[in-house]
Amino acid sequence: MVSSPLALLLALGAAATALAEPLRFVDCGSIDGSIQEVNVSPCPTQPCLLHKGTSYSINVTFASKIESQGSKAKVYGEMLHVDIPFPIPEPDGCKSGIQCPIQKGHSYSYLNKLPVKNEYPSIKLIVKWELVDDQDQMLFCWKIPVQITS
Repeated sequence: MVSSPLALLLALGAAATALAEPLRFVDCGSIDGSIQEVNVSPCPTQPCLLHKGTSYSINVTFASKIESQGSKAKVYGEMLHVDIPFPIPEPDGCKSGIQCPIQKGHSYSYLNKLPVKNEYPSIKLIVKWELVDDQDQMLFCWKIPVQITS
């Protein structure tokens, strides 16, 4: 029964690589907050392969440098340095894991979904995700490369 522990080890290794890993991201102007970690699940490698008809979990851990009554997410697909607005189901950060009002010096876990619609073209692009405060200043802004695929 030597193959049984080996099969178990291989299965565990495959399962571990499917879990969310902190992504390498570019901070694109976080002013009123600092990003500690960005996770997109499932995205075991970069660029993230986003399959049409699938929804991806977004989890951003950040610390706020300000107080704010609320927050709003703005998501874009960046192609040739042009930002194309990308709709998400819930733009209100206070309904996305953040307990509002936001307190200065506190850390938060922002949770949302990124749905990839079937009508989207198969293309490589940059996802740009912003969360703005009451003054329209960025609590966080990050970018990652993705490839939309069938």
